[in-house]
Amino acid sequence: MQIERYETGKRMSQAVIYGGFVFLAGQVAFDAPGSSVRGQTTNILSRITRLLESAGSDSTRILSATIWLADMSDFEEMNAVWDAWVPSGHAPARATVEARLAGSEFAIEIGIVAAVGS
Repeated sequence: MQIERYETGKRMSQAVIYGGFVFLAGQVAFDAPGSSVRGQTTNILSRITRLLESAGSDSTRILSATIWLADMSDFEEMNAVWDAWVPSGHAPARATVEARLAGSEFAIEIGIVAAVGS
C-alpha cells in the first residue's frame, strides 16, 4: 500500500493517508493565536475541514478525535463550536484532556483520524 503525505515539512506532515485512513497532525490555530477558545476552535475546525477534503474525506467520516485543552474550564466553550460542526449522527469516538500545549498562545489542539474513500 502506498503512503500519501500532505503538507509535509521538516518534522511532520499535516495529513498522512494509509490503508483507507487519514491521520491528521494535531491542529492548532496558527491563523488565530491568542484569540478566544471559540475563535481558535473555529479556526482549527476550518483547517481540519480543508485537510479532510484534500485527503478525500469529510467530517461525516471522522472515526476518532483527540482534543487537548490548555484549561479544562474552556470545555463548554469548545463544545459549543464542536457540536455545531459535527454532523448529526456522525459523532466520532473522542477524548478531551487538559494539557500544556506547545505555545502559551494556543488554548486548544485537535487531532483526527478519519476514513477515506466511499
